[in-house]
Amino acid sequence: MKVLIVLTSHDQLGDTGKPTGFWLEEFAAPYFVLRDAGVELTLASPRGGQPPLDPKSDEPDAQTEATRRFKADAEAQRALASSVPLAQVAAADFDALFFPGGHGPLWDLAQDSHCIALIEAFVRANKPVAAVCHAPAVLTEVRAPGGEFLVKGRGVTGFTNSEEAAVELTEVVPFLLEDRLQARGGNYSKGPDWAPYVVVDGRLITGQNPASSEAAAEALLELLRAG
Repeated sequence: MKVLIVLTSHDQLGDTGKPTGFWLEEFAAPYFVLRDAGVELTLASPRGGQPPLDPKSDEPDAQTEATRRFKADAEAQRALASSVPLAQVAAADFDALFFPGGHGPLWDLAQDSHCIALIEAFVRANKPVAAVCHAPAVLTEVRAPGGEFLVKGRGVTGFTNSEEAAVELTEVVPFLLEDRLQARGGNYSKGPDWAPYVVVDGRLITGQNPASSEAAAEALLELLRAG
């Protein structure tokens, strides 16, 4: 089993002058869930190389068992530091696709032509696609084979408007993910703020927030094992 993990290359939080990027827990937890199950992992990002880490996800109160394990794992750190440029990967080489969140994807991956084409290729091949927290933004410009938005009529979740308000970034982000998924026709649902919540609709998996990252990866693993 081969899984492609795609991370953001965007490191600026709008015009605030503050840094952003990917959220460490949302990468680390799925990385270890999949690697421990024997999955062969490849990491990619639009620019390649080291994806930018959201420094807030590196603060003490954001640490989890998975993030602590990552910091002690040289192999995982090397893999992250050498992500492949997104334009160089092909859907045919992988069995599934996983997108960690963080605010970065709202700016780059959501509109990235290579990312959109890659997801559409996975969907045409009936291969699983998973995204957690802000990363379901990558689905919002993707079209299903018939031409409709991919999420139209599909069960989806993602970072909630109330969670965005809690981190005081409602006026900073380019769009509110909950609103955008609904505008694209998605059957959006959510659990309590900050609690694990994952929606599986066919081969599409979405998780609401950082706490949902491990469960989203486990749901992906279940689909892979089921064939």
